[in-house]
Amino acid sequence: MRIAVVRNYNYAGVINRFGHPCPEEYDRETVEGVEAALQAGGHETLLCEGDKGLLASLERFMPPDPQGRPSGMVFNTAQGIQGEYRYTHVPAMLEMAGVPYVGSSPLGHALAHDKALSKRVLRDSGVPTPNFRVMRRGTETTGDLRFPLVVKPRQETMSLGLQLVEHPAGVKEAVEAIVAQYGQDALVEEYIDGREIYVALLGNEELEVLPLVEQDFGDRKTRMFTWEDKMHLSDTEPQAICPAPIGSSLAKKLGDLSIAAFRICQCRDFARVDFRIDRSGQPFVLEINSMPGLRTTSMYPVAARTAGQSYTTMINRILDVAHLRYFGQGIIG
Repeated sequence: MRIAVVRNYNYAGVINRFGHPCPEEYDRETVEGVEAALQAGGHETLLCEGDKGLLASLERFMPPDPQGRPSGMVFNTAQGIQGEYRYTHVPAMLEMAGVPYVGSSPLGHALAHDKALSKRVLRDSGVPTPNFRVMRRGTETTGDLRFPLVVKPRQETMSLGLQLVEHPAGVKEAVEAIVAQYGQDALVEEYIDGREIYVALLGNEELEVLPLVEQDFGDRKTRMFTWEDKMHLSDTEPQAICPAPIGSSLAKKLGDLSIAAFRICQCRDFARVDFRIDRSGQPFVLEINSMPGLRTTSMYPVAARTAGQSYTTMINRILDVAHLRYFGQGIIG
């Protein structure tokens, strides 16, 4: 099958450079790994940019058959170039053009990408998440929020801008820094002191819960997974433990809450839900990732590897569940 791997590497393919630029760094190694895995699965691939020339590239690579049926699919890894809700841009183009693709719809990405919005819909549905406020100036009242507080951009990933604020005096500075650097509101939420667990999901109608991953912070003072940790720039980088050493009852609860979050936030094909477990054993959803990292050291591949899947198998299974969603049958076997 023809599979186009869509990325954002060259940011020149826009009409104007206007609006807040994407602060995420392009991960060439991961995107090339996805392409290699698809080739190993027997697919013909094309790497193409998720910019204004995307649809023309796709039309050349995968023209429709005489009955108008799609002749290929997109494996979307594009993080967007600029503006708001960047993860929705490529899926929206594909929806309009009638090109099937792997991953969440524009709605799913928007709900997951907007941390405040996702927390509201999760809470309204009975899924626990830390208490929070949205701030723009930093002078807004924190109300009954209990310190310490975690302050982060409302719509970023990769722990960009993540800060821990111990006292009220630090809130204004933290919020102002986020607004200045990222051009968006800050999410201010209660810090949950406890364990950090990640739940990787695969599927749609039926969801497979992959082995749970725990982030072991050891005796590190800052018990948060920072951008420096994720980029392997920290001298005290926490270690991933998979399967996480937790009891079956808690594991089932985390799985059930993850599936609920997946459905509430309209995710598709694959996702990762991040939890904190407080000292009393109560889980709280921190966020849901509609496009979880696929670097070999990222939590989703770690979980898949523990489940006995090679990287190639994992990527092709993600493609398979998307194909099943569109066409009523998988590709594998």
